[in-house]
Amino acid sequence: MTTLKILSMAAGVAFLSSGSLSGIRCSDSNKTNRATQLQNASIAPTVTAGKDNKIQVALLLDTSNSMDGLIDQAKSRLWNIVNTLTTLKYNGQAPQVEIALYEYGNDGIRDENYIRQVTPLTQDLDLVSEKLFSLRTNGGNEYCGAVIRDAAANLNWDGNEKSMKLIYIAGNESFDQGKIDYKDVILKAKNKNIYTNTIFCGSREEGTQTFWQNGATVGGGKYFNIDSDRKVIYIETPYDVRISECNAKLNNTYIYYGSHGSEYKLKQAAQDKNAEVQSVSNYVERTVAKSKKNAYKNDHWDLVDKAEKDAGFIATVKDDALPAELKGKSKEELKKVVAVKSAERGKIQKEIEELSRKRQEYIDAEMKKRGGADSDDLGKAIQRSIIDQAKKNGYTN
Repeated sequence: MTTLKILSMAAGVAFLSSGSLSGIRCSDSNKTNRATQLQNASIAPTVTAGKDNKIQVALLLDTSNSMDGLIDQAKSRLWNIVNTLTTLKYNGQAPQVEIALYEYGNDGIRDENYIRQVTPLTQDLDLVSEKLFSLRTNGGNEYCGAVIRDAAANLNWDGNEKSMKLIYIAGNESFDQGKIDYKDVILKAKNKNIYTNTIFCGSREEGTQTFWQNGATVGGGKYFNIDSDRKVIYIETPYDVRISECNAKLNNTYIYYGSHGSEYKLKQAAQDKNAEVQSVSNYVERTVAKSKKNAYKNDHWDLVDKAEKDAGFIATVKDDALPAELKGKSKEELKKVVAVKSAERGKIQKEIEELSRKRQEYIDAEMKKRGGADSDDLGKAIQRSIIDQAKKNGYTN
């Protein structure tokens, strides 16, 4: 992922107005013949996620007083990171992607080492986004060894040696603070095929002198330095409006169930808003991530994802677990409704995939013109190391 700069929105509008995108549009599902759909619908085929391996990433972020810029970069780059992970394949399959989030170095955390697991390794990316946007900085006792030990020991890392398991820790104080020997815990993690990557917020020389580079060397990972106060900037493209339109239609394919289903549906919309507040491009990147079945899974509240995971679930779901518009329907009627939504979602996801490909080609061409001279940010550092680590582990992208 390259660090991106703002383009004029006027240029994008002019491009759209020229008709260059006439062949790529997010279709309006309301125009579909519903009777034909109900008669012929079946659960849409899915991109097969690798059953025997995973890609797991734990983000360990310093939330001490000086790290507001780092947290802002993380908010701006979460969906870029997810989209990088979803491009990886192992033996032609797209492995399941899981993200975990930790904070450390915050004096407001009631832990002797000032560390907190914010989310476990999960595919509930709305939860990860929600918790990331709720992080606040405070105080400053940054114990890198302690947070790495906790993440390596307490997260549900996959036991399959084919799985790619990565820790990314970012901060700006000496890496060797605290009572826990960072070399010992990082080496133990590496012995479990969990590779530690370090991102120092400051000069490369200072990060080397304060053992951040050594932490990555011991952990078999990569060392980066970034300017955490640098604002993430993007190239806006002529495809952004179309992808944004697809997001609204994609959301319309979700059917909540369960006692908290409606709350999760609202959270989905809330995280759309959080992404949009960061930037138009970030909103687009979230939409692209939501279209990836091996990363954005909501079978804990969405009937379409649940039916895809458990074909027999609809036959057993209780009427009082359904939204008002579906209460009283027969099981066969319910299956047809879910099948229609599944088919719609599959079509929208394909459109987003095509738009996203063209969008990236546009960005790559623009970056080539500029010479790609932008400095690193958190997302770019993680993206580069993910691709490098993936190649070493037999993954392709």
